[in-house]
Amino acid sequence: MHRQVTISLDHAVDDGLSTLVGHGRISKFIEDAARAPVLDGQLDAGYRAMAADAAKEGQAREWIAALASDNADAAV
Repeated sequence: MHRQVTISLDHAVDDGLSTLVGHGRISKFIEDAARAPVLDGQLDAGYRAMAADAAKEGQAREWIAALASDNADAAV
């Protein structure tokens, strides 16, 4: 069962979607993109699994620190 909803998009985004997927297929494209994170809970489960992995969490923190340092150097 489908429900019609109204969303607001920037003109450039709407034009881009029309070009990318075709004017009559935007709803399907948005539904497909939203389905897994909303219905399957895959996104939450993935984030929980990543946070539980101490080694990968440490690597992520190192990467974030290095990225922050690079940005600080670039601002000088």
